[in-house]
Amino acid sequence: MVDYHAASQSYQYGPSSAGNGAGGGGSMGDYMAQEDDWDRDLLLDPAWEKQQRKTFTAWCNSHLRKAGTQIENIDEDFRDGLKLMLLLEVISGERLPKPERGKMRVHKINNVNKALDFIASKGVKLVSIGAEEIVDGNAKMTLGMIWTIILRFAIQDISVEETSAKEGLLLWCQRKTAPYKNVNVQNFHISWKDGLAFNALIHRHRPELIEYDKLRKDDPVTNLNNAFEVAEKYLDIPKMLDAEDIVGTLRPDEKAIMTYVSCFYHAFSGAQKAETAANRICKVLAVNQENEHLMEDYEKLASDLLEWIRRTIPWLEDRVPQKTIQEMQQKLEDFRDYRRVHKPPKVQEKCQLEINFNTLQTKLRLSNRPAFMPSEGKMVSDINNGWQHLEQAEKGYEEWLLNEIRRLERLDHLAEKFRQKASIHEAWTDGKEAMLKHRDYETATLSDIKALIRKHEAFESDLAAHQDRVEQIAAIAQELNELDYYDSHNVNTRCQKICDQWDALGSLTHSRREALEKTEKQLEAIDQLHLEYAKRAAPFNNWMESAMEDLQDMFIVHTIEEIEGLISAHDQFKSTLPDADREREAILAIHKEAQRIAESNHIKLSGSNPYTTVTPQIINSKWEKVQQLVPKRDHALLEEQSKQQSNEHLRRQFASQANVVGPWIQTKMEEIGRISIEMNGTLEDQLSHLKQYERSIVDYKPNLDLLEQQHQLIQEALIFDNKHTNYTMEHIRVGWEQLLTTIARTINEVENQILTRDAKGISQEQMQEFRASFNHFDKDHGGALGPEEFKACLISLGYDVENDRQVPHPGPQRTVALTALSLLLSFSPRHPTPAILCAISRLSCLLARISLNTFPLTWSLGAAVSLLPATVLSARCAHGAALLPTLGPASSAMPASSEQKQTGSMDSDDFRALLISTGYSLGEAEFNRIMSLVDPNHSGLVTFQAFIDFMSRETTDTDTADQVIASFKVLAGDKNFITAEELRRELPPDQAEYCIARMAPYQGPDAVPGALDYKSFSTALYGESDL
Repeated sequence: MVDYHAASQSYQYGPSSAGNGAGGGGSMGDYMAQEDDWDRDLLLDPAWEKQQRKTFTAWCNSHLRKAGTQIENIDEDFRDGLKLMLLLEVISGERLPKPERGKMRVHKINNVNKALDFIASKGVKLVSIGAEEIVDGNAKMTLGMIWTIILRFAIQDISVEETSAKEGLLLWCQRKTAPYKNVNVQNFHISWKDGLAFNALIHRHRPELIEYDKLRKDDPVTNLNNAFEVAEKYLDIPKMLDAEDIVGTLRPDEKAIMTYVSCFYHAFSGAQKAETAANRICKVLAVNQENEHLMEDYEKLASDLLEWIRRTIPWLEDRVPQKTIQEMQQKLEDFRDYRRVHKPPKVQEKCQLEINFNTLQTKLRLSNRPAFMPSEGKMVSDINNGWQHLEQAEKGYEEWLLNEIRRLERLDHLAEKFRQKASIHEAWTDGKEAMLKHRDYETATLSDIKALIRKHEAFESDLAAHQDRVEQIAAIAQELNELDYYDSHNVNTRCQKICDQWDALGSLTHSRREALEKTEKQLEAIDQLHLEYAKRAAPFNNWMESAMEDLQDMFIVHTIEEIEGLISAHDQFKSTLPDADREREAILAIHKEAQRIAESNHIKLSGSNPYTTVTPQIINSKWEKVQQLVPKRDHALLEEQSKQQSNEHLRRQFASQANVVGPWIQTKMEEIGRISIEMNGTLEDQLSHLKQYERSIVDYKPNLDLLEQQHQLIQEALIFDNKHTNYTMEHIRVGWEQLLTTIARTINEVENQILTRDAKGISQEQMQEFRASFNHFDKDHGGALGPEEFKACLISLGYDVENDRQVPHPGPQRTVALTALSLLLSFSPRHPTPAILCAISRLSCLLARISLNTFPLTWSLGAAVSLLPATVLSARCAHGAALLPTLGPASSAMPASSEQKQTGSMDSDDFRALLISTGYSLGEAEFNRIMSLVDPNHSGLVTFQAFIDFMSRETTDTDTADQVIASFKVLAGDKNFITAEELRRELPPDQAEYCIARMAPYQGPDAVPGALDYKSFSTALYGESDL
């Protein structure tokens, strides 16, 4: 028995050994040392053992059939060692020792040992595998031995990019299947389970055998069978695996998969070699084509560059000068373009040409090709020689251009200097000859002549200063001639013209000076006369203009005294006219003398007097105008005098009538105010008395009509003031209207009081009491009370406007009532009037009610005082200072005098002050509520009628919205709505129709067709809704 345990590192057969492969280039021992330990327990997996048996058997038969034999049972057929040795000879191509043909156990062991020795000679280190186990048919050892043979002879020689064996085979699979979707080969078990990887390997090398796009990842059995059948039929790879075994196993056997995949590698290795050979040929041809292309590029680039050099050198050697600097500058600009635009690309081409030549030679040398020899005349040295010639021509051309430009710049500078100085001189002389020839001094004034002389002196100085410029112009022209300037002819012509013009200017300057000095002497005499004329004509002209303005001035007078003053002033003006006429004649004589002198000396005067604009024609025209205006002014003043006399008569007539009507109206107004306050007797008696008084006022209307007629005459005469009276028609009209309005309002007030009294059941005494209280707090007698006055008035009548109503202790009330009664008795006359007796009776009743504690209202001194008749109140007010200690602080705000103007109204501040003075304070909320009732427009005043309406509501029983709603509810049969039939049945026809027309439809949940909302209608009657 051969001992295979001598290896320093054991090799264990198992499924995990496929996890790592050996590196390429090592010995078989090194490779086997890198295998993982064999998981012996996993080997016992029946599924794996089945897969290995079938795969290894098929692999062995694929080689044994070359020797004309095969095996059926792998662990039985290799027991005698004969087929094992034959298998090794077939796969290795070597001869093994001659086997022993005996059938004894020892013969079989010897044959197996020969096979194992051969395997060990190939560098494979076997561990725990002995001939006895093989001869005994140990399936585990037999399969391990076959796997070792497969690794050594089928897998170890696989090499891909410096990796060999398992890693090389895995890398080869990954490279070949990389382009295929759903294929990701990471190992030799799970990655092959769906069959797509096998099909991808076949399709990559033989695409005509597999329709890969029709394969589905979810059908692995079909995929596997398809790959196995195609491989067996077209690739001569036996079917070593069963699709059902692979799919049914959680993890297919790695060694079985590697064995089968290695068959694909060897099957396609021939195609790989052909591909490698083709790639080598293509690479060689590509190198040769690239070299030929570089040669062609060099030839073309060299030809183009040499042709450009041959064209450029003649242009650079051209030295023909130009006449102008612009043309030379254009040449220089072309040369600069050549340097900037044309030459740089050629420099780049030359450099690239040399680089391409060197690169080509290097590539030819590296690829064992002969060196490149350019065409004749296109060597790099030829190009360099041409380039040097180009640069020499370029340098000489640039030097020539710069020298020529400097020469032309000098000529252009002199020519430009000549033109500039000539242009300045010509611009200065432009118009000078015409100016010197102009005879403007013949019509000039003395001042103009003096100015012209000074101007001429300045010109002579300027002329002398320009002498140097003329000399410079001539010198520059001479230099241009010497330098042979191309435009010398035009320069000489222009210079000669300037010199001729200069001589003419000198002659004309002398002639003009003589003419100016002669004319100056002649005009000085005339100037003195003009000055004297101006000194006298201006004041006289101003006097005439003022006179014409006064004579034409519109005058407005309102009295006879004003018109008489104007007539007197006009008479004084007329007395000055003879002296003015003599002054006019003297002024005109001065002007005539100046004209005479000018004509005798043949002087053309330039026009009007330089010292004034007043001409003799203006003086004569204005004088004639004054003569015409004087009689017109006389006539206008006389007419106005007559008109003022008539207006004075109208003023006196109106004043006499107005001074009667005005006081009469004022007296009547005061009487009405007094009547409205006193109001003696019953309301019917007061009404009758007021209507009689109204008729007497209406009967006075004719006097007012007469005054209107007189006022109409005054307006037509445009009379605006009247010193004879203080009354105007507007004042009288307003007074008359106020008189009629006041009497009508007073009558209406009494009528309303009668209506209120009758409607509310207010007694005559209550009405008089309300009136007396209202008048008492209406200090300005305006017929209305302010908020404070109204509050005081309410408190004085015993009305509680506090938010928190409380019945005070009767002790203070009794004291107040006794004080008021004492006051009444103190000021009563010896024989008291009925009013005083009535007041005493009322105060006595009040004391009785206070004693019984049956008086529900908060009472105060103001309430007691309100019971006093007007006569006692007047006496009390007249002696207010004496009564203050008696009445206490409550009376401090009451009137101190009865002499105030009585207008029948009281503002709010007085009203509130009086109530506060009587010891009462009103709650703001309650008082604001009352004010909203009596003053809905928020005017700040309470009229007597509003006051009466309020008091009547407070003292009488009135209907409310709730009462009306309750009544409607009775008619409706206790429903929340009512129908038109019920209204027509219960109410009179006109009132029923009135309600139906104004009631809104009922919208409640219990509504029926035709239901009407009587609640909103009732609240609207009392102003509590928007119906």
